[in-house]
Amino acid sequence: IIKLFRLHAVKQLSQNFLLDLRLTDKIVRKAGTLTNAYVYEVGPGPGGITRSILNAGVAELLVVEKDSRFLPGLQMLSDAAPGKLRIVHGDVLTFKIERAFPESLKRHWEDDPPNVHIIGNLPFSVSTPLIIKWLENVSRRDGPFAYGRTQMTLTFQKEVAERLTATTGSKQRSRLSIMAQYLCSVQHVLTIPGRAFVPKPEVDVGVVRFTPLTQPRIEQPFQLVEKVVQNVFQFRRKYCHRGLGMLFPEAQRVESTGKLLQLSDVDPTLRPSQLSVSHFKSLCDVYRKMCDEDPHLFAYNFRENSSKIKQNQEKRMRRVTDSSSLLRG
Repeated sequence: IIKLFRLHAVKQLSQNFLLDLRLTDKIVRKAGTLTNAYVYEVGPGPGGITRSILNAGVAELLVVEKDSRFLPGLQMLSDAAPGKLRIVHGDVLTFKIERAFPESLKRHWEDDPPNVHIIGNLPFSVSTPLIIKWLENVSRRDGPFAYGRTQMTLTFQKEVAERLTATTGSKQRSRLSIMAQYLCSVQHVLTIPGRAFVPKPEVDVGVVRFTPLTQPRIEQPFQLVEKVVQNVFQFRRKYCHRGLGMLFPEAQRVESTGKLLQLSDVDPTLRPSQLSVSHFKSLCDVYRKMCDEDPHLFAYNFRENSSKIKQNQEKRMRRVTDSSSLLRG
């Protein structure tokens, strides 16, 4: 199909094809038993993993592909597997998967995961924003998770895979570690050498499996958790109190940061990578109470505030310069 339609990977779209059927079969096996399952594949490209999913005996495979160059080849696969493969020309970031499969597949959140799976060899450029979007869907139980605790088996750059699964104290511990692990059971199930892809990327690839937890380990709104975690990890080499301080306006920063750490029972000299999900749970719970007491607090954004201050300083400098010019004139 690649030769027939003269397909090639576009570097700007960070596309890499995986064509070895033994490896694509291995990825699909890591997703679990797919017999009579409904599968949503993201970024199928020329259809390498698509073939392995179809060979696994699925009830239906829905593929969403943004690049129209791949559609004729996927249509050939659809013709070869009548009634099994449904093709959508669209963007995975905006596609409404919750309307795609039968209502009868839906399960209660506390039940076993539904017979619905997400599988994909993601372009590196969209993998991080996409998983953050899906994690937010997990927290709200909508999107792909309107069916219940839908499982995901996805490829990432090996470094990103290691961040997603990094344990407390690990060098790879990051924002992604906390955001994924407070909502899901996350496993790095397979590493694929870069040389297996066409063209060969400069990095190896990790396959990560996500199973949403019946109960999130932090029971606060996604945006609140994300704000706390982002602020902590923006100064990853500093003590954690440095990043937590950025949650508060400068006038109350020292006092409020001290209060947050004391009520959370978190050591201010721990590094961000040393904070466990339990630490973040305590920090988020206390920060939520502080936001409830001060309705303006959650809207405070250190970066936006710093940008406004800088702009005001530049305006003052221009006025001073203009005044000096007038005086000289």
